[in-house]
Amino acid sequence: MFTGIVTDIGRIIATELQGDLRARIATRYDVGRIDIGASIACDGVCLTVVALGSQPESWFDVQISAETLSKTNLGGWATGKRVNLERALKVGDELGGHIVSGHVDGLAEVVSVRPEGGSVRLTFRAPDALARFIAPKGSVALNGTSLTVNEVAGAEFGVNLIPHTQEVTTWGEVAVGDKVNLEVDTMARYVARLREFD
Repeated sequence: MFTGIVTDIGRIIATELQGDLRARIATRYDVGRIDIGASIACDGVCLTVVALGSQPESWFDVQISAETLSKTNLGGWATGKRVNLERALKVGDELGGHIVSGHVDGLAEVVSVRPEGGSVRLTFRAPDALARFIAPKGSVALNGTSLTVNEVAGAEFGVNLIPHTQEVTTWGEVAVGDKVNLEVDTMARYVARLREFD
């Protein structure tokens, strides 16, 4: 489990197709404190660490299945790309965002980016099948970042990014047309499922 609070920006330093996609990610995390088999959310996708190293810089490897590639934007990873990282929650950690599983539901498309004061207002278009799970003042995880939904109009929804969020994540690089990993709020999914039985 994760919180959607990004704690590092990693950088893809190598990719290799070996049936699955294997990626090497440079990180500021202390790799001596990461176990093989640990889960790290990479742009919001829960991935398993399969190798670690510290030369010439700290890095970890992950393997990405064809199923994950089909549901996320990770197929576009290339050397030099920056990615949002979050280590898995430990008992006693602060829950600063919302409960995030790292199981991406689909891709949302950025349809507008506009300055608003010192912040940036983003509008996204969600897949129709996921739009019903997104509500004003509810939570979503976008590329692994816990964000509050400001408004919803059909399949489109808006969020606001304060300068701090833009600085400590990859959101400062966002552009219209980008496809981002979307995980809807777990509670919204369960409420919608329960309503099917009313």
